[in-house]
Amino acid sequence: MSENVKSKSSKTHRTEYRVIYGDTDNMGVAYHANYLRWFEIGRAELFRSLGMTYKSIEDKGFYLPVSEAYCKFINSARYDDLIIVEAGVDGSMRAGIKFDYRILRQTDEAELVQGFTTHAYMNVKGQVIRPPRFIRDILSENGYL
Repeated sequence: MSENVKSKSSKTHRTEYRVIYGDTDNMGVAYHANYLRWFEIGRAELFRSLGMTYKSIEDKGFYLPVSEAYCKFINSARYDDLIIVEAGVDGSMRAGIKFDYRILRQTDEAELVQGFTTHAYMNVKGQVIRPPRFIRDILSENGYL
């Protein structure tokens, strides 16, 4: 289940995810690297909610490799928790794109993680390029920029 909501600072997209056994260590706590995977789910679903997928962007010859990632761990997700991944776009970047994330436990809305990823725009030759107009336009038209 995914939905768009307006947060205090900017528009965010929310995606629910159930923590599976394979996401956890033998204490039932989510392994730290999975939060980056959940960030990816959040940004992919944000794009999907706008009618474009990563595949459709790549089919047009554009790639968005991660250039930086940051996670601030606040609380732990555990096996079988239903979590909410909030993803938004930081409009201050001009040369790339920055996504901001919060991960919450669905039952009590406890904040588990805050973080961000920054991405360069690249063409099929692997060259860094300016942001494609169609991406900036769709983000702007939908209140993300």
